[in-house]
Amino acid sequence: MAVIGSESLVGRSARGVMYQVGELMHVCAVYLGIAVLVTLALSVTVPSLREQARQIHAALVFVLRPDGLKGDVFATLAPGQNDFFFDGENVDLGQQGPASAASLANGKIGPAGATDTSAASQLNFSKALIASVAGQPIAGVTSAQAQALRSYIARKYKIAHSVAGALINTAFLVGKETGLDPQLLLAVIAIESRYNPYAESHVGAQGLMQVMTKVHKEKFEAFNEGSIAALNPIANMRVGSLILRDCIKRRGSIEGGLACYVGATGPTDGGYGAKVLAERRRIALASGIPVGR
Repeated sequence: MAVIGSESLVGRSARGVMYQVGELMHVCAVYLGIAVLVTLALSVTVPSLREQARQIHAALVFVLRPDGLKGDVFATLAPGQNDFFFDGENVDLGQQGPASAASLANGKIGPAGATDTSAASQLNFSKALIASVAGQPIAGVTSAQAQALRSYIARKYKIAHSVAGALINTAFLVGKETGLDPQLLLAVIAIESRYNPYAESHVGAQGLMQVMTKVHKEKFEAFNEGSIAALNPIANMRVGSLILRDCIKRRGSIEGGLACYVGATGPTDGGYGAKVLAERRRIALASGIPVGR
């Protein structure tokens, strides 16, 4: 009986060990399966993440590059109503020649359509920030209105006051270029990216106004940096405003233009236009600047 009991104990111990080994192998198999799935997922997503990281790196390198090394027209601006701080000097944009105005009318940006090669046609975002900090005025807008608008955008979208001021100045300049209400441009930016210049959608729309760079690649050819300029606030706003202007012209109304801009092809735009127009009303109410048409 003692021998039988001993054999039974050994058998139970062996079964216990085998059970634990089996559980260990099961857990290992589960983790191995998870590792395989993660590897497959990373093999699909890492290339796109690497490309996004490369674009952001290139944009940051340019923005942080010392001014003395910035010799391109990464953020070229055509004639407008204000003095801005340009590379090399502070120039009155209103004194530019008719060639630049003609290039704008043709929808061309910078050197691709302008014959004026002076420093007055070149502006980068760091200069716009300097102008904002210096209290650069906006034609037709009181300092109180500009400050109220800056405070509203900076507070609501959690960006620096200087950045808000630079974007507002640029919106008013670009709005005059394209004949669009600057507060409409600011509202589109609010809905599209919440003022994140590095935002990118799952379909590849980039920057403040979420421009589809693959679709509108030719519009960035005028910039030395090519489509990477979509991550520059000024370049993105200029191209985005041209697209919006063309959409409004094609559809015959702001509401139709917004539906076109968001890519709606059916009878409804999913509420996109209503969101933009509601935000434009809030911006106008906060700033005290009348809504333009």
